[in-house]
Amino acid sequence: MKNSLIIIALFSVLALISCNDNKNKTGGEYNIDNPADADNPNGTGGGTQVISFVEKEFNFGTVIQGEKVINNFVFENTGDGNLIISNVKASCGCTVPKWTKEPIKPGEKGNIEIKFDSSNRDGKQTKTAKVYTNTSPNVTELVIRCEVIH
Repeated sequence: MKNSLIIIALFSVLALISCNDNKNKTGGEYNIDNPADADNPNGTGGGTQVISFVEKEFNFGTVIQGEKVINNFVFENTGDGNLIISNVKASCGCTVPKWTKEPIKPGEKGNIEIKFDSSNRDGKQTKTAKVYTNTSPNVTELVIRCEVIH
């Protein structure tokens, strides 16, 4: 009986530790690999990376339940160093991001596609995607909205 209580207590502690949702992270948990190349001998482009979005929020309007909708968030590197997106993390499994994987040189444009699946959703929806880059600040939030109807 005593051993059972100890085992239950240990599993409870492990469950509590594993359920940590990492809300205290600052966004710096993604390492940026900014390798040197012929155009970028120091790996940073010798300057500052700036990500400038045409829009950071998009409203799909009314969406019929089960429909999959996509928005492309276009951005430009308006800095003078190579811009690298290390990760794009969606707030929900119903939202899937795809993004430009290679370094974006100064003056070049890139794209982050956000696909929303409205299956099993109802009513007003707001979903976010955090874009992790080698800029300062290193996290930019994109927002999509819609109203799902039957």
